[in-house]
Amino acid sequence: MRDQPLIQIIDHEPHVLEVLAPLLEQVGWRVLHADDGHHGQAMAMQHQPHLIVLDLLLPKLDGLSVLQRLRHDRRTARVPVMVLTALASKEDRLKAFNCGADDYVLKPFEVEEVFVRIRSLLRHQLETPLALVTPEILSYGPLRLCPEQLEALWFDQVVWLTRKEFELLHCLLQRHGQAVSWGLMLKEVWGYSPGDDIECIRTHIRHLRTKIEPDPRRPQFLKTIYGVGYCLDLPHQQRQAMA
Repeated sequence: MRDQPLIQIIDHEPHVLEVLAPLLEQVGWRVLHADDGHHGQAMAMQHQPHLIVLDLLLPKLDGLSVLQRLRHDRRTARVPVMVLTALASKEDRLKAFNCGADDYVLKPFEVEEVFVRIRSLLRHQLETPLALVTPEILSYGPLRLCPEQLEALWFDQVVWLTRKEFELLHCLLQRHGQAVSWGLMLKEVWGYSPGDDIECIRTHIRHLRTKIEPDPRRPQFLKTIYGVGYCLDLPHQQRQAMA
């Protein structure tokens, strides 16, 4: 039983647990529940679940604060977090993605959609990193991906990545020098294509730029292709890094 995925739900609304828990347990997954932010954070640190479903409007400690603390702790920094909330504004979505959310779903929600998204995030989490790339470290020019560590070597400097950042960089690296559409990135990295919802991609791209660009405001390597998506434009030969 302990080998089964562990899903933690942090939500103070009883019906969320009543709806989701039976469905998750039906497929053999274990479920933990906390109804406030402090308790939820402590449980996550202790049990290190495979995935967290997180409300933002929590008593005692709000969801964004919980998310920030999870991302700053090595034990939970790479645990996928799906935000499930009634906060529908673009500003709220951007705040959540900037704090490290992997997905954002609005209440009221369709149970089937939430289940599909959980399954997709969980599949990526449980895959061995070597399944994401070829058996050898993938490299081109100044970039080398190290799948076992979920790290990159960028001009021989180690860059620590979240799982989603690693998967997104891997997706772009497979097509370096080419425009990669938002839809393809959503399908390959997130496992679904939720319409025009590309804020999650934009946020992760901004985070990646802070890690590999000399000036993230004027990207040289991770370029925007307006109306399409992004392009990872790498020099064939490694040159002196970002002096």
